[in-house]
Amino acid sequence: MAESLRAADSKVQRAIDRERERQESTLGMIASENHVSEAVLEAQGSALTNKYAEGYPGRRYYGGCDHVDAIERLAVERAKDLWGAEHVNVQPHSGTQANMGVYFAVLDPGDKILSLDLTHGGHLSHGHDVNFSGQLYEIEQYEVDPETGYVDYDDLAARARQFNPDLIVSGSSAYPREFDFARIGEIAAEVGAFHLADIAHVTGLVAAGIHANPVGVADFVTGSTHKTIRAGRGGIVMTSEEHSEAVDKAVFPGAQGGPLVHNIAGKAVGFGEALEPAFAEYAEQVVANAKTLADVLLDHGFGVVSGGTDKHLVLVDLRESHPDLTGSEAEEALDDVGIVLNANTVPGETRSPFNPSGIRIGTPALTTRGFGEEQMRTVGELVVDVLDDPEDGEARRRAAAEVDRLCEAFPVYDD
Repeated sequence: MAESLRAADSKVQRAIDRERERQESTLGMIASENHVSEAVLEAQGSALTNKYAEGYPGRRYYGGCDHVDAIERLAVERAKDLWGAEHVNVQPHSGTQANMGVYFAVLDPGDKILSLDLTHGGHLSHGHDVNFSGQLYEIEQYEVDPETGYVDYDDLAARARQFNPDLIVSGSSAYPREFDFARIGEIAAEVGAFHLADIAHVTGLVAAGIHANPVGVADFVTGSTHKTIRAGRGGIVMTSEEHSEAVDKAVFPGAQGGPLVHNIAGKAVGFGEALEPAFAEYAEQVVANAKTLADVLLDHGFGVVSGGTDKHLVLVDLRESHPDLTGSEAEEALDDVGIVLNANTVPGETRSPFNPSGIRIGTPALTTRGFGEEQMRTVGELVVDVLDDPEDGEARRRAAAEVDRLCEAFPVYDD
């Protein structure tokens, strides 16, 4: 039992080593990724992985839970401090399972959900037909205005009146602007629907106070805990005391079994870090970096959806500036020089979701490494140089060399 991973399973250890090297030697710009602290890594890789703890603190179905109870209570209290919620459930294994917990708490199969269309920036768990949400519930979707790239709230209201949903979801995976949570709450109240605000991507920005907070405005708030908040991987549900019992029962035993207590420890540690003043500075820099990146791309004629960003991500529509270049080709060309991002659908998508017309670029991970606006302008110029002529081998070599320099100057981990 004392044998190390390197001695016990060299193949897995080698893959882990290579992945850590990949993270250190490339620029991670996938908007849903970040680099956690070594303290969070230590918590998640601890002996807590051995403990089974079905139930909730003080109400477990197993003995020996005193210490994991203390950790989960810490995670809950810190989350309440960060977001101002009355009730918090930190057990969901992911943002999708957090959404599942809300759906199971207040909906029956066949009930109606109104949410943002996936190609307009929405998320699979908001009702796509390949996801459980689209298979269990009747779905109608709202869109962004094709001219402005912003959510069309008048259209949303009209669809709500016609569709009469049981739940309206405000949230996205690739929408670069803030939602008007109050407006959507008013629409939901008008049609007698619940309002779920899914802040999966912006949990950290909300916690830092630089993004609107839907807690106390929406009936339910869900999120991921490993993106802009930089905590243990998983999900979270926040709601009022009124809905607390229903949510807790829907998460366990309704949607999942024993919680991943090592991940909850990672959440507790990350939430504690986010309560420190330095985190607000970090979150502000994330947004400043995204705005700088958007400006560079706009200056070079790239189509930036909505003309900019309020958040941590930039959504680029390549169709007008680079009509012969697909998002997948752009992703591959940039990956070749060490800039890692993802192809993404764009509003009014005319290509396949597997080979779409856009790319999504995020700034959380690079900001964690210490990048500021100066470095982000450099990265923006590299993106432009590569995508303006993906076949230019010299341009790729120059970009790869600059990526190497930036990675060496801004390591992820000091050791």
